[in-house]
Amino acid sequence: MLISQLLASGGLWLTLNGTEILIDPGPGSIVQTTKRKLKAEKLSAIIVSHRHLDHSADVNIMVEAMTQGGLRHRGWLFAPADALDNEPIMFSYLKEHLEGIELLQAGKSYTVGNISFTTPVQHIHPVETYGMVFKSGNRTFSYIVDSRYFDGLCQVYGGELLVINVVFLEPRIPAETKSRADYSNLPVDHLSVPDAERIIATLKPKVAILTHFGMSVWRAKPWEIAEKLTQKTGVKVLAARDGMKFEFSRLDNA
Repeated sequence: MLISQLLASGGLWLTLNGTEILIDPGPGSIVQTTKRKLKAEKLSAIIVSHRHLDHSADVNIMVEAMTQGGLRHRGWLFAPADALDNEPIMFSYLKEHLEGIELLQAGKSYTVGNISFTTPVQHIHPVETYGMVFKSGNRTFSYIVDSRYFDGLCQVYGGELLVINVVFLEPRIPAETKSRADYSNLPVDHLSVPDAERIIATLKPKVAILTHFGMSVWRAKPWEIAEKLTQKTGVKVLAARDGMKFEFSRLDNA
C-alpha cells in the first residue's frame, strides 16, 4: 500500500480544543496536508508512534514546515528513544528549530497546548512502538497503532472513539509454521480484522474507525468490512478514507 499509494500515507491530523497535532507523518505528508489546506505552521506538535518509514518518512519536512524553515522556534516532537538513537529519523540541525523533544515511554503522560495524552503500553512490534489515549475537555479517544494482538490492548485503551490500524484481513502466519495444523495463536506483528473485532467488542467505543489497511483488507473492500463489524459488535464502525474528517459532535448521536 505504501509503495503503490493506493491510499495516502500522510498521517493523522488532530484539531482538539484549539491544539493541532500531526501523528505519524509518512511519505507524502507535506503533499497531502498542503493539498487539504492544513497549515503546518499551526501545529503544536508532531508525534511519531514508531520509526518505520510509513510512519516517519516525512518528519523532517513537517518539522521544517511547522517551524517555517527554522524562522520560528516552536513546536514539539514526541517519539520513542529508538527513533532518535543510532539511526535517527530526524536530521540533527532541525532539533534547534524545535521547542523540545520528548521521548515516548510506556505509562507516561504528556501535555500539548490544551490537551493531554498518554502512551499506556509498549506494543509488540519489531521496533519500539506506542499507541495513544488523548483527552480533550470531556472527550477521550484512543489510537491503537501497529502491534501484534495481546490482551493488554483491551485493558489500557478506551474512550468514546477508537482509531485502530488494521493491516491484515486474517492473522498472518509466519512461513516457518505453515506445516502446523493450528495457526490461530501465531499472527505476525500487525492487527487483523478478527483482532479488531475482538478489541472493538471488548472496548465498546461509541465509534471505531479502521485505518492503515494492507492490500488484503483493501481488496476485501474496507467499507464492507466495517459494515460487517458494525453488525457483529453493535458498535458503529467506519473505514477511513483519504481526507476523511471526523467531528467529535458525531459521537453525541452514535
